[in-house]
Amino acid sequence: MKKTNKTDSYSHVLKYTGVFGGVQVVSILVGIIRNKFVAMILGPAGMGLVSLFNSTINLLSNSTNLGISMSAVKNISEAYDKGDEAKLRHNVKMIRSWCLLTALFGMFVCIVCSPLLSRWTFGWGDHTHHFVLLSCVVGMMAVTGGELAILKGTRHLRKLAVISVYNVIAALFTSVPLYYFFGEAAIVPSLILMAFAQMLLTISYSYKLYPLSFSRDRHLLGEGMSMVKLGVAFVLAGILGSGAEFVIRSYLSYNESLETVGLFSAGYMMTITYASMVFSAMETDFFPRLSACKGGITTTNTIVNRQIEVSFLLISPMMVFFMIGLPILLPLLYTGEFTGVLGMMQVMVFAIYIRALKLPIAYLPLAKGDSWSYLLLEAIYDVVIVVLVILAFNKWKLLGCGIAMVLASIIDFVVLLVFTHFKYGFHLSSSVKLYALMQIPFAIAAYLLTFVQNPMIYWGGGVMLGIASTMISLSILRRKTTLWESLKRRWGRRSADD
Repeated sequence: MKKTNKTDSYSHVLKYTGVFGGVQVVSILVGIIRNKFVAMILGPAGMGLVSLFNSTINLLSNSTNLGISMSAVKNISEAYDKGDEAKLRHNVKMIRSWCLLTALFGMFVCIVCSPLLSRWTFGWGDHTHHFVLLSCVVGMMAVTGGELAILKGTRHLRKLAVISVYNVIAALFTSVPLYYFFGEAAIVPSLILMAFAQMLLTISYSYKLYPLSFSRDRHLLGEGMSMVKLGVAFVLAGILGSGAEFVIRSYLSYNESLETVGLFSAGYMMTITYASMVFSAMETDFFPRLSACKGGITTTNTIVNRQIEVSFLLISPMMVFFMIGLPILLPLLYTGEFTGVLGMMQVMVFAIYIRALKLPIAYLPLAKGDSWSYLLLEAIYDVVIVVLVILAFNKWKLLGCGIAMVLASIIDFVVLLVFTHFKYGFHLSSSVKLYALMQIPFAIAAYLLTFVQNPMIYWGGGVMLGIASTMISLSILRRKTTLWESLKRRWGRRSADD
């Protein structure tokens, strides 16, 4: 097993943020094509229907997978870092056994609860048979989650990147033709095909590294109980998170319309997807490194703060350009029918800044094996965001949803900081505070520009703000990493070869 030294360095963080950021760029470009076609074919109401099915299936998956997709990463990562190949392969067998059980259990729960799911999710029609068919998606998600955990724990990051690219391409070629020919009737079949394609791609890579084998060891499942106990709290947190999403979308559906759900979902997903260019490395690279860290408070603080610094410096200029470009991007990526969510998205950008600061800290309880603390923190956030979204939507409609998300993020960040400081001795570095003070004013200025009617001032000022934010981030990253020198050396070698 080959391990990388100095995995807590700025260069390492930047490198793998860049790797998965690049993957996300490809994913976004393919997703743009897919979303454009889906928006044109199904419209806001159809996208709202897709969103309701997805949120319900995610709720079921998170309720029945025992959190193995997360707890297994810690389990595998620790064996991998010790260099114990026999223990690692034994753990892989154990994880696969548990994933098979959770897949069957999830399918069973989905089938049995399908009448209730139909009644709770939709206020009209009978969708029981749809949820019966979607039970196989829950099962496939459990299998896929276990195999992804194995790849993450063993640091096969480039394979994970390739899988991500192939997944979005598969989603494009499986869903769009079906929607084109069959419209809304193709929603359930397309969800099944996409889940199958993702599972097939994942196991094709994972099984090559660790071939599928069966064990007659009766104690194999029992050995996984510590992993399951860690995952149970994560399951509960996932239920609360998916439940919060479910409640919000159902509330919008009952009190407004499917079109409103579609607008909300499109705006939320577009903003989160764009930001995932930076955040995608968190779960795949950062969490396994943090889980394997055996150092003290100082080492842990260093790893977390460096991840925050790089993520925040990369996301800041992206969000300025994103906010300014939304009047063009939104109708371009969807259709003119979706412009009603523009205000929500522009406000929601501030929540992404907070997310860049808090996300690395949020992994601390899980990395420490303190899953119940993670559950408590997630529960507080989920309750806060549901209450705030409902209250703000009643007053300001979709714009209120964006305001609520920002307020919920701020509250969550403050609670997280206070809790992790007293529980684990964590504190934000002076560098993180300085970079936040330097970059957030650009976001405020960009938002104020959205009220300017003069196109010259709007676009000219917006581009200048984006460039200034970019130059600050690049200057700091260049000083703290060896990336610039590596690029110059690589360019020099290519020039010499030519």
